[in-house]
Amino acid sequence: MTDGDSGDTTALDDPVGESLRGRHADLGRRAGRAATYLPDVATFSAVPAEADAADWADLARLLGRDAFADMFSCPATPPPDWEPVFVLEGRQMIWPAGSRPDEAPAVTGTDVVELGAADVPEMLDLAARTRPGPFWPRTPDLGTYLGVRDSGRLVAMAGERLRPPGWTEISAVCTAPEVRGQGHAIRLVTALVTRILAQGQRPFLHVADTNSEAIALYERLGFTSRKPVTFRGFRTP
Repeated sequence: MTDGDSGDTTALDDPVGESLRGRHADLGRRAGRAATYLPDVATFSAVPAEADAADWADLARLLGRDAFADMFSCPATPPPDWEPVFVLEGRQMIWPAGSRPDEAPAVTGTDVVELGAADVPEMLDLAARTRPGPFWPRTPDLGTYLGVRDSGRLVAMAGERLRPPGWTEISAVCTAPEVRGQGHAIRLVTALVTRILAQGQRPFLHVADTNSEAIALYERLGFTSRKPVTFRGFRTP
């Protein structure tokens, strides 16, 4: 039985740190108790919730001077000389243990495909137009990404991001404005949920509180809110 099957949500309290200590260790850098992803993969960084001055100094050395530190949902407070960049209120949502998704309706004339290295330019373009969250040239290295192609053109995508023990995060859910309302996000998220469950993991995701449309969609699919989170970014001294 995996952590996901047991319903253990402890790893979700530090999803970035848990991912970098485990399945994403080869995609990041570590110094002491501080960790961060490689710059072209993700900007997320992590220190312990009870971080001390040494932890912040280690992270500053990893990132360099005047660098962006996306602390994701880490509750630790950096030293006063770390400049605040943004604060965003959101929530963490999880897939209920033992639940299976309903089959998503098909959309005529479109195909759901697994995306690879050759698709990265189109993925970057779609992310730039729809702004689903941070997306960099090697972000697809974090997990599997699926897309919807309409007449050969990539019009929607979603993929796997953070991967703490027992869990896989669904992220980068986005649809081109001209084809919204056709059920592409439902098809992609349903396909990812099915895939993640088949691997013995449980899906989870994060969403901004202001994105009421996305929250309603995830709730309709079966996700439930686990806890509120505050996303924060800083600039190193």
